[in-house]
Amino acid sequence: MSGIEHAGRQAPETLGELSLHVVSRPSFDVAAMRTYLTSENLKWRSSSAASDAEHLVEVAGRLCYLSFGERQSPKTNAEYILNLIAHGHESVLEHASWSFVLTGVSRGFSHQLVRHRVGFAFSQLSQQYRDHSGATSVMPEVLRNVPGAAAKWQEAITHSQQAYVDLLELLEEIPHDLPPRERLRLIRTAARSVLSAASETKLLFSANARALRHFMRARGTIEGDEEMRRVSALLLGTMEREAPSMFTDFRVEELADGLPVLRHTPHGG
Repeated sequence: MSGIEHAGRQAPETLGELSLHVVSRPSFDVAAMRTYLTSENLKWRSSSAASDAEHLVEVAGRLCYLSFGERQSPKTNAEYILNLIAHGHESVLEHASWSFVLTGVSRGFSHQLVRHRVGFAFSQLSQQYRDHSGATSVMPEVLRNVPGAAAKWQEAITHSQQAYVDLLELLEEIPHDLPPRERLRLIRTAARSVLSAASETKLLFSANARALRHFMRARGTIEGDEEMRRVSALLLGTMEREAPSMFTDFRVEELADGLPVLRHTPHGG
């Protein structure tokens, strides 16, 4: 699968068949911000190592108190953001948003992901308009470690996939008076009802930094959900490069199954 790259950035992250592509990131106009501050007779000592997202969050926080110029503390950008997070002032993190293309995940996973509505937006591969006759499925890693489990899973997947194909053919024979587009929707909607929750799906989703942090705390730390753990670890690795100061209170550990899990230690905790 070809990756989507960005000038000066690394290629898409991959973990097995799982992949996460950053397709949009925050852009901050330093010159425009300085023009505004000059009009207020203010100056801003910025940190050269900060990303656009980190600059944006910092000035959003400073604007609340106009803590520029003589009122600006000697803290670096990273120190300033860490202090905001430590004191629970995470609303300013909502200004920084990213968009991702996520592939190699199951429909079962996506049903949980799309429950995160605040700060997220989703676009997902349709099973109504896309023929899933040759679709792949995502096998839970735990099945590979239990004798006979993977074979039983594959048997069930093959059966459901064949049932889907058979239903598409059978439903072609139904009488109808629908427009072609709606007839196709009717047929594929009925046929997809036999597809497994393991069916692979693709999503483009957008989220701000605060929402991503909430997702990692809520989902990435659940030891019994291996797919959530894998995606969360992949997402954390990406965000540690995009905006490291906003995610320093997370770390990745490995469980006995060889898969990652997130640990969250609040700043000062």
